[in-house]
Amino acid sequence: MTSMDDIMMVSTTEDPSYISLSPTTDGDYDYNDDSDLFCDRSSVREFRSRFEPPFFWMIAVVGGAGNLAVVWIYLNFRRRLKTMTDVYLLNLAVADLLFLVSLPLWAAEASHGYWSFGSVLCKLNSALYKVNLFSSMLLLTCISIDRYVVIVQTTKAQNSQAERHRCTRLVCLGVWLLALLLATPELVFATTSEPDQQEYCGMVYPAHLGNRTKILVLSLQVSMGFCLPFVVMAFCYSVIIAKLLKTRNFQKHKAMRVILAVVVAFVGSQLPYTGVLVSEAVQASKMTMTDCEELKRFNKAEQMLKSLAYMHACLNPFLYAFVGVRFRRDLLQLLQVGCRRRPSKKSPISKSCRSPLGLTRASVMSDSDTSQALSL
Repeated sequence: MTSMDDIMMVSTTEDPSYISLSPTTDGDYDYNDDSDLFCDRSSVREFRSRFEPPFFWMIAVVGGAGNLAVVWIYLNFRRRLKTMTDVYLLNLAVADLLFLVSLPLWAAEASHGYWSFGSVLCKLNSALYKVNLFSSMLLLTCISIDRYVVIVQTTKAQNSQAERHRCTRLVCLGVWLLALLLATPELVFATTSEPDQQEYCGMVYPAHLGNRTKILVLSLQVSMGFCLPFVVMAFCYSVIIAKLLKTRNFQKHKAMRVILAVVVAFVGSQLPYTGVLVSEAVQASKMTMTDCEELKRFNKAEQMLKSLAYMHACLNPFLYAFVGVRFRRDLLQLLQVGCRRRPSKKSPISKSCRSPLGLTRASVMSDSDTSQALSL
């Protein structure tokens, strides 16, 4: 194993009590014995131990319930996924669930102040976050493209419906493989280290790779995790809104409100943390922050904005699934079926649990791609 003198720690999950301000470290740790070069960041650790655990648990519980509901409905009601968006939503829910499983471990680490789960879980947890990040952003991009095709190029979408359905699973497979490929740095460099007699989980780069590797990893996350999806979503939804403004469909106003909510949620949750990542890349390149107090303020802001970015895992089900007319019908129908299985003592079927026949017909009537895209 590489000795501590030969590695450079760039912590992505935990900040030790002290940080070196030496421009040679490019990270949170420096193993120089000169204590004058160190900045006491115990206040940052204390802030993180109070802020992150409850926030992470809230995201895990709310997001877990929402995404499990999405998977439950698709597996129990839509055994044959009818549109490309349906397939993307199911994969998006699975990606979010994989990430949410890892949050309790990060919450425990923030609470305890150190990583106690070993290097293997450190590597897997770090990789899970990146797989979720890239797969989620790519799937959101695919959803925006699918809506663009269905609403803007309606004739082409109807003529190529069968071909598009066949390609959907290949697209999802490609998304997962690309996400795994983009998470390779975490699988290679994420591990535990003990700079102050306590284990920390983070990215450990060999000294000869230096700042360039960190800058490359951050640039990859910024470009593929925000910039590319944002450009595609902005183009697709701008054209969709222009198209809807020219139509007289009674659903267009609701559709535009949903699109606005999707874009605002995406930009509001991801843009601030993306700015932090850009600042980290600049810091690694030029060492722009050398004042201890400034650095501590930056670290606290980073913790808050990172937690805000994590909220996408619990917002996605509500923005993309539960706002859909058909999806809400399916959820209501499943709840009614469950209610019918528990009849009251006075009547074999409760009055509140009527036959879902009408709902079934309505759902069938709205099964076209165009209706689905407008209802989301």
